[in-house]
Amino acid sequence: MTVPRKILLNPGPCTTTERVKAALVMSDLCPREKEFGALLARVRRDLVRVAHAEATHTAVLIGGSGTAAVEAVLASCVGPADRVLIVDNGAYGRRAAQIAQVHGLAHRTLALGWAEYPALERIAAALAETPGCTHCFLVHHETTTGMLNPLAEVAALCRARGISLIVDAMSSLGGVPLDVRATPADYVISSANKCLQGMPGLAFVIADRTALARTAAVPRRCVYLDLHGQARAQDEEEQFWFTPPVQVLNALAVALEEYFAEGERARFARYAACHGRLVAGLEALGFVPLVPPPWRSGLLTALHEPTDPAWSFDALHDWLYARGVTIYPGKIAATRTFRVATIGDLQPADIDTVLEHVREFCAVRGLLLRTPGKNL
Repeated sequence: MTVPRKILLNPGPCTTTERVKAALVMSDLCPREKEFGALLARVRRDLVRVAHAEATHTAVLIGGSGTAAVEAVLASCVGPADRVLIVDNGAYGRRAAQIAQVHGLAHRTLALGWAEYPALERIAAALAETPGCTHCFLVHHETTTGMLNPLAEVAALCRARGISLIVDAMSSLGGVPLDVRATPADYVISSANKCLQGMPGLAFVIADRTALARTAAVPRRCVYLDLHGQARAQDEEEQFWFTPPVQVLNALAVALEEYFAEGERARFARYAACHGRLVAGLEALGFVPLVPPPWRSGLLTALHEPTDPAWSFDALHDWLYARGVTIYPGKIAATRTFRVATIGDLQPADIDTVLEHVREFCAVRGLLLRTPGKNL
């Protein structure tokens, strides 16, 4: 089976391989059969391997988008006597704060600018100043801006204070190094359709087994998103608690096979090469990245929109879309940006194709971003 290939520069769902696409076409399978249980068990083992967490953690899968897993962790793991510090320097830190508010969780939000790097001193001070702080929530890769937040340093702070760390690694796990042996975290949350290059519809939590067991004492706030209940069903019965997306799980199993076959170092290097090539090419045309080099994730780049009257994001989007390329709008209200991700089954040759299309667009529109008076 061959379908038209598209170059997706949005931060997931990403461009997938033919094998992953083909894995969606399978024999009908009841998720109560042993065959499904074996598939689920294999995927759970492989997910834990991605984070190098075999000795301490287990994987719990949840049908839904990544936000479902974030809500499951916050609602299931923060008890009535607990308090969580949420670091907010982008839309996904903000979303965690919204979830905490909806569920009535005791929390404090460290609200930073959405293009502001979270200084470790401020996080340390917030942890110290938050009475009864038991948990800290940090987005590893904030795709609002393409900023990679200081996970290792925050993990060390939390460990020194006995605070449980919850990591939103939605668009970083499998794309940049994340090893819980060196960077301890009780909960690492991610999704099938980002750097693992699977299909949308499955999220998961890589949870420390001891921390997860403690959640049995937390009063239930959800049914579907009860993390402890989901884990128990997957441990004891090798089944989802509720009906799972069977074909999407099969595609994730294939995507994980491809991840280990490529090798994590090779995948990190490929992503970094695509990122470097794309950013260098866009900067040569005059586009200006939002985030300074030391803070960039190497997975997604937010760029300032030009002020030239000939510029139009919608026009560039439509130009590229007609040529099999997708780009993404910005998410910062006060700053006009657009975003390009370099995750998924992309090669440097794909980036060269994208840059050629952008150069053609600039030429047709008369966008001379390096000309005096027309720069950003």
